[in-house]
Amino acid sequence: MRIDLHCHSAASDGTDTPAGLMRAAAAAGLDVVALTDHDTTRGYAEALAALPEGLTLVTGAELSCRIDGVSLHLLAYLFDPEEPALLAERELVRDDRVPRAHAMIAKLNALGVPVTWEQVERIAAGGTVGRPHLASALVELGVVPTVSDAFTPAWLADGGRAHVDKHETDPLEAIRLVKGAGGVTVLAHPAAAKRGHTVPPEAIAAMAAAGLDGLEADHAEQDQDTRTRLRGLAGDLDLLVTGSSDYHGTRKTIALGENTTDPEVYGEIIRRATGAFPVPGTGGA
Repeated sequence: MRIDLHCHSAASDGTDTPAGLMRAAAAAGLDVVALTDHDTTRGYAEALAALPEGLTLVTGAELSCRIDGVSLHLLAYLFDPEEPALLAERELVRDDRVPRAHAMIAKLNALGVPVTWEQVERIAAGGTVGRPHLASALVELGVVPTVSDAFTPAWLADGGRAHVDKHETDPLEAIRLVKGAGGVTVLAHPAAAKRGHTVPPEAIAAMAAAGLDGLEADHAEQDQDTRTRLRGLAGDLDLLVTGSSDYHGTRKTIALGENTTDPEVYGEIIRRATGAFPVPGTGGA
């Protein structure tokens, strides 16, 4: 059984439509795929309508958080998307992305980069606006060769010349909200150093004490030594260990199913969830 629990569609910063992502997941030989767009669940309906037979969809989201000055992402699975408290917080984070993007564009313009809101809006194509869309604009303008090259101190990395903070939820509060909505939480790529500051072990321990369910250890931006260290930390804190692609379509080179989650861990995630349940495909269009 091949299980990929971290994928993005064009509802946030991926390039595949939600329906296209479902077809691509089936073509990649996945049995289970999670749709975890940034701070939004807008892709659910389209993904469910197109879900092929033999593929199971886990609904989720990747929540933007910050603790002790460090940005981090919290994967939330199988929560009730209409639960009012979590919905309100997701909308607050999502709505702050537009003024933040305008502020980053202004900083880029001041640095001599002729990026425009219209360009970023076109690239986002209706999805939740984020730094990857600005990074794609920098690629289009020939400023950097790849999206990854935009996430450096020279440009869009945390603390970079064109970076602007956005509203981010305290992860302890996010864990509480997700649990209140019947969901399960996993800390995404906690030691992906190329993204900027990594999440310190003491912060992860605080999240575990608040009810965090797991750590994403097997991720393309975490080498084998790092994965081994994270597995040890997860064992010490009694946390589940997951793996995933963090797929973004053509915006990144990572393939669907590049890393996967153990079926027993997936089973435990399902067991803990009460807000929603995985949906098996019956042959969508």
